[in-house]
Amino acid sequence: MRLFPAALVALLLLPVVSSVADEIPPPFGFRWSDPATRVEKVLKGAKAKIVSREPHDAQETWTVEGLIHPGLKRTLFTFKGGMLTQVELQYEYPGWTLEHYNSRMGEVRRYFDAKYGTGRLISRARDNDTDVIQTLVGYQWVVGKSALELFYFSAQKEPNVYRNITVTYKAL
Repeated sequence: MRLFPAALVALLLLPVVSSVADEIPPPFGFRWSDPATRVEKVLKGAKAKIVSREPHDAQETWTVEGLIHPGLKRTLFTFKGGMLTQVELQYEYPGWTLEHYNSRMGEVRRYFDAKYGTGRLISRARDNDTDVIQTLVGYQWVVGKSALELFYFSAQKEPNVYRNITVTYKAL
């Protein structure tokens, strides 16, 4: 009879344990280590445009525009050895105020916290030492051999303001 409560607790916890993600997959239905040829085929099918292909050491980064998602300005796909290792989504919302960006950043952070556990603050900096005020706030989630980073960046010199939010998926 003593074994029964322990077995019941184990059975109740089993669905919780099995629902925890063992990695953070890249967006758009891709998988880590997808070959560049598959990524290119999917991008063409989505009518997205590869604006540039830049080699760096053993890597290549593609800048892609035209993927349809609210506020998505561009997406960077990074390949190592011809296989997908990183996807960076760069969001810009023209006309949005600082409050709009703060609200959106909070929404996205809460979504990732709910999905992957509480994110770790990895950057909080404000540089007022020059005539351009720069702000950087970043969070990171690591699951298995993958990571997700969320950053808010702002550069401001009145009357000009540049702000963006980036979400970067990485295979580790």
